[in-house]
Amino acid sequence: MAESEKMRAFVAVDFPDVVIKEVARVQKILRKKKFEGKMTELENLHLTLKFLGRVEEGTLENVRKKLREVNFEEMDLNLSDIGTFSYKGRPRIVWVKVGGKGIFELQGKIDDALEGFFEREKRFMSHMTIARVKFVKDKKEFVDYVEEIGLKGVKFNVGSFRLMKSELKKLGPVYSVIEEYKSGN
Repeated sequence: MAESEKMRAFVAVDFPDVVIKEVARVQKILRKKKFEGKMTELENLHLTLKFLGRVEEGTLENVRKKLREVNFEEMDLNLSDIGTFSYKGRPRIVWVKVGGKGIFELQGKIDDALEGFFEREKRFMSHMTIARVKFVKDKKEFVDYVEEIGLKGVKFNVGSFRLMKSELKKLGPVYSVIEEYKSGN
């Protein structure tokens, strides 16, 4: 299979409407602060449990089989913090932390299931990206502004994860579900 025929894939958790509404509220506040960049489209919000990269069809079929073997229980999660990831002192990503018992165990089980196909995650950070920053005039002021945005105490239940396909388009990524895996399988 040629490189161009490989599929860009990742394993992720999607969010219920209550989370999407809270992120929309936070993005509205964030838009008031002048910066060059792009908000994550609400329909693209997710928590990446494992990025697989460009995967051949045969490997993808093995991944699907291995992920079907992951046994996990439903879990209660919450939005717990907001902040930025910086590179060389420049804020690049605005994120919302996803906390709660079970998410780290699920990520570990996915790593275990895919051992031999992909490297283990070195540093899993349970977060969703809500904005990408290209430029901001006053870096410290922007970071302080983001950290002062208050998150509502949103709690939600997760009972599945998905193997996703990512196609990079001019207007941004387009995600589609390859297969969904439910708790208690």
